[in-house]
Amino acid sequence: MADWENIRHFAALVQAGTLSGAARQLHVEHATIARRIAALETELNLKLVDRRGRRLSLTADGERIATLVEHMEKDAQAIDRAAESARSELTGDVTISAPPALAAAMLVRPLVALRKQHPGLKICILGETHHASLDRREADIAIRLARPVDGDFIIVKLTELTLRLYGSPDYLNLTQPEDWAFIGYLENMDAASQQAALIGQMAGRSFCIRASTLEIQYALVREGGGVAMLPDFMVESDSAFVAAAADQQPVIRDVWLVFHNDMKSSAAIRAVVKSIREEFITPF
Repeated sequence: MADWENIRHFAALVQAGTLSGAARQLHVEHATIARRIAALETELNLKLVDRRGRRLSLTADGERIATLVEHMEKDAQAIDRAAESARSELTGDVTISAPPALAAAMLVRPLVALRKQHPGLKICILGETHHASLDRREADIAIRLARPVDGDFIIVKLTELTLRLYGSPDYLNLTQPEDWAFIGYLENMDAASQQAALIGQMAGRSFCIRASTLEIQYALVREGGGVAMLPDFMVESDSAFVAAAADQQPVIRDVWLVFHNDMKSSAAIRAVVKSIREEFITPF
């Protein structure tokens, strides 16, 4: 069987047309090209190059072998491309824990784009209000509204959320502020900054409706059920919502991306983190 290196040097001669051109292409001496071609002729027991005159030319056998070598060269390039693709292809499972409304608004676009680029990547999004444990691998990546204070984590600030008291236009036109029905989270969220701010504005009044998720509160406000503290990203393009008071002080919440330091070597984790971070180069 012919030595592939000899074939490769012959292919360079065919492409370049001269020994010096082939030598420049392969970054070798022109004598090396001549020696490799001579070795190929010996292996094949064929004369491939007519060395008479000042310019080399292919013999009839050389022309025939050159056609075959061209196909081999294309196949070799295809193998290189396939190998590069395989090396760059990401596979594996990545679980992300995030508040459901935030996940729907902020994570969908970057993760769908990433999956289109790397279909071997499998992503699970846990839309949940409680904190999945990264230490116990309940999730690989967490999006949180409070910066963790304990644990061996890599923590990245993504953006800031602005929350205000919102109601429907009809409700606010027909209802005086002292008669507002307040909609909020369940009692276990009373310490959260947006809930605490809302309780402060209620001035001793009680919640009329409590709901465990932001999506339910959104639906209640849209239906005219009262006012609730909602993030701007949920309502800013929806004419069914208006700020309850023009002079109200908004609540600002930082959004943090968190993953365990032990996971930083995972190519899949790094790719997901990178895609999410790039989405928030410009604040939401």
